[in-house]
Amino acid sequence: MGRLDGKVAIVTGAARGQGEAEARRFAAEGARVVLADVLDDVKAVADDIGSDAIALTLDVTDEDGWSSAVGAALDRFERIDILVNNAAIYRADSPLVDTALADYRALIEINQIGVFLGMRAVAPVMVERGGGSIVNVSSLDGLMGHAGAIAYVSSKFAVRGMTKVAALELGPAGVRVNSIHPGVIDTPMIAGFVDRFPVRRIPAQRLGRPDDVASLALFLASDESSFCTGAEFVVDGGHSAGLGFPI
Repeated sequence: MGRLDGKVAIVTGAARGQGEAEARRFAAEGARVVLADVLDDVKAVADDIGSDAIALTLDVTDEDGWSSAVGAALDRFERIDILVNNAAIYRADSPLVDTALADYRALIEINQIGVFLGMRAVAPVMVERGGGSIVNVSSLDGLMGHAGAIAYVSSKFAVRGMTKVAALELGPAGVRVNSIHPGVIDTPMIAGFVDRFPVRRIPAQRLGRPDDVASLALFLASDESSFCTGAEFVVDGGHSAGLGFPI
């Protein structure tokens, strides 16, 4: 018996990296999965998963696109139990005074507003069914500062705050909302950053893998976390514990 048997999940940013790992893990645990992304690669991932998966082209900043995605999920699977707001972009190495407004807004639109639109789109469906789980992927940068990444940090702190508000508002209807805060995960999105990151700073002595995040997302999506809502869950190999090695 799978941990998500009978459930339907929407996963954004599912063409690669953490989103792909989450979609594959959910399907392996019995869920039917809607994989959403702006990248065409998402179709190949859904095809590889099989008949219990469909791919949708979704720009998470598009309000009408979210309405269409929710409609497509309901048309195909008749319910939505899980939303993983995973889609994001990362840009760093730009000091505050050198950060262009257009670049700042781009991260806010995708990383923050995309999460807001996703939660708002699925909440009525989950409330009507009497339950559901929303998992918002924030970052370690949603718990602490990161010099040179003011836009990314701002967006990920916002995800953390929105998660708490949604948990307060939706909890009485049986909908749980939690945030995941990954540390340095080896994905294409942060390839340039990963290449120069000193792994010895991480107590686990390795970079995170997409499956590490997918395992936590699975727990939060499943009934095993039925008493967890409005909370932050860190998956960082101990990175945020402190500086255990000389810089």
